[in-house]
Amino acid sequence: MKLLVTGGAGFIGSHFILYWMKNHPEDKIINIDKLTYAGNLANLLGVQENPHYSFVCADICNAEVVDEIMRGVDIVVHFAAETHVDRSIMDPLPFINSNIVGTYVLLEAAKKHKIKRFHHISTDEVFGSLNLETTSQFSEKTPYNPSSPYSATKAGADHLVRAYHHTYNLPITISNCSNNFGPAMYPEKLIPIAITNLLEGKKVPVHGDGKNVRDWLYVEDHVRAIELILNKGKIGETYLIGGMHKGISNLEVVKRILKVLDMGEEHIKFVKDRQGNDRKYNVDWTKINKELGWKPLHDFDTWLKKTVDWYIENRSWWEQIKKEDYEEIMRNNLGGNIDQL
Repeated sequence: MKLLVTGGAGFIGSHFILYWMKNHPEDKIINIDKLTYAGNLANLLGVQENPHYSFVCADICNAEVVDEIMRGVDIVVHFAAETHVDRSIMDPLPFINSNIVGTYVLLEAAKKHKIKRFHHISTDEVFGSLNLETTSQFSEKTPYNPSSPYSATKAGADHLVRAYHHTYNLPITISNCSNNFGPAMYPEKLIPIAITNLLEGKKVPVHGDGKNVRDWLYVEDHVRAIELILNKGKIGETYLIGGMHKGISNLEVVKRILKVLDMGEEHIKFVKDRQGNDRKYNVDWTKINKELGWKPLHDFDTWLKKTVDWYIENRSWWEQIKKEDYEEIMRNNLGGNIDQL
């Protein structure tokens, strides 16, 4: 079997490639990645010399390149996306290009070459925000209500993928996941920026009052879920993937990282909240559990510690990134307010 993986040098995409090639060594993978700030070929050490793996440095918006590499492909696994909410607030255009136009280009090529499955990775953020007090959770039937340019472009991509299934009978599946965490995550999101800042003796920026609630999914559990969807998922269906039964606040996440590092809460720095910050996400992953037998194998606290340990043991990986991009990373993490730390 031959797979085309988009965005395979990014955080989740690289974990998927490493997992797939380990567990399906007979398959071939083409990885297309533009190598933007979040793409890093160092994430793929160990597979780059594998004759069943090939890498194409290109933009998924390039229809000519996409058409060429789609030839002979059986399955497309579409990770490639601009994902950081603060970046989308500051400049939505790259999100429109990558998340909507790029998805359209891939769908056109997939339709032309009659691929057997187009799996689209999306986010729980397309559903908008829940009230903090509610016990409700997002499900596959929750209406879309995106609230940031990022989530709006991902929602648009989801609708495009479904439209190609209903209009052209393209065999698709979609998964909407909650917040991922784990090794080799670009140090701009909450967990890696907290860990790396603390290891550098810097404070951790927490937006607003820190009470915003998120569901956290360990990246390997996410990859396992995608594997199950590709093998057993029903064509045309959507599956929500979450890592918890009940989400926790951003402030609680930071406190647990501080506990792992045996550090005090004086290292927390509350900063101005981001514009339109969603208050709460909570994911009901009952469908994928009942229909496909998936459940997270990794509890949050155990794998948070393993994630912290990875950043301790791989300082050169993130120190180089922060050396080159620290000001930009912090500007985006703080929604443009870099002077707050």
